[in-house]
Amino acid sequence: MKTQERSFDDDERAMADLAEVVDWRPIWGPPATGMDAIRALVNRVTDATGWMPWAPGNIDPDRYTWGLVTQRETVMLVLPDAVLPESPRSGWSAYEIGASELSQAEEGLDAHWPAQLEVARRYWGPPVYVGPGDDLRIPPEWRGRRRHLAVWLRPGAEFHLYASQPGPEDNAAGFGYSVYASEVA
Repeated sequence: MKTQERSFDDDERAMADLAEVVDWRPIWGPPATGMDAIRALVNRVTDATGWMPWAPGNIDPDRYTWGLVTQRETVMLVLPDAVLPESPRSGWSAYEIGASELSQAEEGLDAHWPAQLEVARRYWGPPVYVGPGDDLRIPPEWRGRRRHLAVWLRPGAEFHLYASQPGPEDNAAGFGYSVYASEVA
């Protein structure tokens, strides 16, 4: 197993960008493809956030996602119901994990989770949930895919910070975060 540890700079910029969006409800829309659907997605996000499309004149009509660049130069991949920062992941990660090294990868995630969580708290405040990724309160589509999970609620959105759950089919583990459309918040 190989590991690396990067500064939190990229994640801090992206987390600050996400924190500045006050209301996520105007961003979400139907999962449609085509030029008009992509333009509508880009216009909704630009109007709500001020982020700019990374390739404004080069729209692929078969796509339903698009990349936008924030004022801090973070690229955000925007879907009709989610936003995924494309910044290089900060903090600790492991890769080329062998089957006999899964417990080492889990120990690394466990040891570095508090620092990753602290960075997110700095920008997003106290989470509404912090716990294991196999908790029965977590929707089945997410359960077991995350070793650690923290959730924040915003108007129209859930922010998820997580540590991936290494397994026999995964040879990499690390931390990530995403924003998902929510009707709760």
